[in-house]
Amino acid sequence: MLASGSGGRRARRLLLSLLLLAAWETGSNHVQYSVPEEAKHGTFVGRIAQDLGLELAELVPRLFRVASKGRGDLLEVNLQNGILFVNSRIDREELCGRSAECSIHLEVIVDRPLQVFYVEVEVKDINDNPPVFPATHRNLFISEARALESHFSLEGASDADIGENTLLTYRLTPNEYFSLEVPSNDEQEKPLELVLKKRLDREVASELLLVLKATDGGKPELTGTVKINITVLDANDNAPVFDKAVHRIKLLENARNGTLIIRLNASDLDEGSNGHILYSFATDVSSNTEASFRIDSNSGEIRVNGKIDFEETKLWKLQIEAVDKGNPPMFGHCTVLIEVLDINDNAPELLVTSLLLSIPEDAPLGTVITLISVTDRDVGSNAQVTCSLTPHVPFILVSTFKNYYSLVLDSSLDREKVSEYALTLIAKDRGSPSLSTTASVSVEVADVNDNAPVFAQPEYTVFVKENNPPGCHIFTVSARDADAQENALVSYSLVERRVGERAMSSYVSVHAESGKVYALQPLDHEELELLQFQVSARDAGVPPLGSNVTLQVFVLDENDNAPALLPPGSGGGPSALSQVVSRSVGAGHVVAKVRAVDADSGYNAWLSYELQLAAGGARSPFRVGLYTGEISTTRALDEEDASRQRLLVLVKDHGEPALTATATVLLSLEDSGQAPKASSRALSGVAGAETALVDVNVYLIIAICAVSSLLVLSLLLYTALRCSAPPGEGVCGPMKPRLVCSSAVGSWSYSQERRQRVCSGEGPPKTDLIAFSPSVPPSLNSGDIGDQQEFCENALWKYDLGDKIA
Repeated sequence: MLASGSGGRRARRLLLSLLLLAAWETGSNHVQYSVPEEAKHGTFVGRIAQDLGLELAELVPRLFRVASKGRGDLLEVNLQNGILFVNSRIDREELCGRSAECSIHLEVIVDRPLQVFYVEVEVKDINDNPPVFPATHRNLFISEARALESHFSLEGASDADIGENTLLTYRLTPNEYFSLEVPSNDEQEKPLELVLKKRLDREVASELLLVLKATDGGKPELTGTVKINITVLDANDNAPVFDKAVHRIKLLENARNGTLIIRLNASDLDEGSNGHILYSFATDVSSNTEASFRIDSNSGEIRVNGKIDFEETKLWKLQIEAVDKGNPPMFGHCTVLIEVLDINDNAPELLVTSLLLSIPEDAPLGTVITLISVTDRDVGSNAQVTCSLTPHVPFILVSTFKNYYSLVLDSSLDREKVSEYALTLIAKDRGSPSLSTTASVSVEVADVNDNAPVFAQPEYTVFVKENNPPGCHIFTVSARDADAQENALVSYSLVERRVGERAMSSYVSVHAESGKVYALQPLDHEELELLQFQVSARDAGVPPLGSNVTLQVFVLDENDNAPALLPPGSGGGPSALSQVVSRSVGAGHVVAKVRAVDADSGYNAWLSYELQLAAGGARSPFRVGLYTGEISTTRALDEEDASRQRLLVLVKDHGEPALTATATVLLSLEDSGQAPKASSRALSGVAGAETALVDVNVYLIIAICAVSSLLVLSLLLYTALRCSAPPGEGVCGPMKPRLVCSSAVGSWSYSQERRQRVCSGEGPPKTDLIAFSPSVPPSLNSGDIGDQQEFCENALWKYDLGDKIA
């Protein structure tokens, strides 16, 4: 039920409702209820969801929950109907002791968005505790000589309840000797007293048994009793008397042991042993009193004997007895009230309630991370606490209600810079000297996918020999992601495109986890010299991020093609070369020429020609040009030479291992005559034409080399000018020169092979240039020089720059 005034005062209830509504609209979010103690499980307390302005349907989705500091699970909320009910037994005396006010403070927390409400449930007292006397029996020894109207102190009963439930009335069993004197409400410090109304006579009644009954003001009434056994003594008729019936003392808590509190003084009109007084605590004093104080039986000095703690006991009530040594002894009583004064001996206490175990790095400003409550067991300024946070962190403390704070995000987070914050909370009171307490709070920054995978460079160049085995590993790409966990888990894939009529995936594949690139089929340099494709790297975040890298795979040539002989005629297939030769030709006369090509490149396509020895080892009158394939006479022909000459020419490339082909040349020797002369003249014409062609080739080679040198110099100058720009515009530089081929009789080399990367700020390098220059050894004869020149011409044709780049 909501706390309100009495049932008949509707005006007060309306006013209270208006005040609560105003407090709600101003943002206090504070609701009050009340519940009687000892209420049964399930007892209705209030419609908390309705009073907080929350819809029942949003309680579960918004993670509605209740936190109670140090109160366990006394109260619970039914998420189906939004009702706050009693969950377990509530004992007001156990929660609050004798305090006049007793409340259970709840924190109601909902998410999406995060809201915190404060609910105060007042626990109403019921009359569930009967009055209790310090002891069930009390023995009094009273001399028969005591005067009428003598007073005998009794310890009153105590009731753990409050209010009207603790208002006690006393009743003494009817008797003719004693009456009961109860102090008024203004004199509650004074004890109960038995007043002697009729003189005692030990010979008539040596013992009296009285029953003192205490009744509280609750409904129903509860009672407690103590039996008073009075022993009537003879003789000593003057009891010790204190100078004051009540002594009031103020004592600082944590006073040292032995500190003097008061020196009591009692007097006895008797003489001798009947006037010798001894001091002591009352027989029914509590064990806590004896543990905290001691009294000197002779001097009456009361001193500190243990720990005096204001937070445990604020007021001590000591019942002191003074007894003489008469026979029987006589007693005097007084009360010492010790008020304990607070000092700042308790540091503040911090209680941190974590709402978020981790906070995402893209969390909005104002996100609440944790709730903090601060308490101090001291009072006054000693209990006034301020709370602060270590500086230079992206969080602030926001005061929400009394000593409650929220740790709130104040600036943006970046997990890649700081993944965890170790915060220190400092609570400091205003006592003198001031005391403080620190608490550590660890806030973990959760990763979000805000970084794409990054390759070390935007482009890689890979060299692979042709005829590789299917599935061979040719390269490994690797990308790094600055995020964490699944956001940093990188997978690789091939960016599909078509190469001619075939898909790129038919040539290569990429392992998704390792980034290894595999060639799916043997590569053929003669079919495909450059394979360019992209590999994509994607992380596993949501949404995924990625980047691409370009791979240029150059297929290197291997000697896998044997020389192929060209047919002697333009229209026929391969066959033996037949030629008629006049016997009258002189030495060095070219009679035939063997032509061959090799599908390989570079050194593997450089062909040489050798003449196989005839059967029987006979020396042939013919020879073949080492690089031209021209068959010429070594001497003048005579009649002894066979009329039909069968020559075998071995054509061999310079690969490792070398591959060969054999050409058969059939020569018919005829005597000199008219026809042969004409044939001889024709052959002379052919030889002259061949010589002229060799001269033209020499000039052509010189011209091509000159133009290539000028182009290389121009590109070098352009590259130097571009590379002198700032480093961010591009990357360039010549590669290491590499020798391609050489032999004992001559060499053919990339004399200065430089792969010039043409720098451009708009993208990666676009053009490669390979320049060749012949190197002819001086020891070769003119025929070999011609062979070398023709090879240079063929090589320049085979290494056409446009074919290479394509």
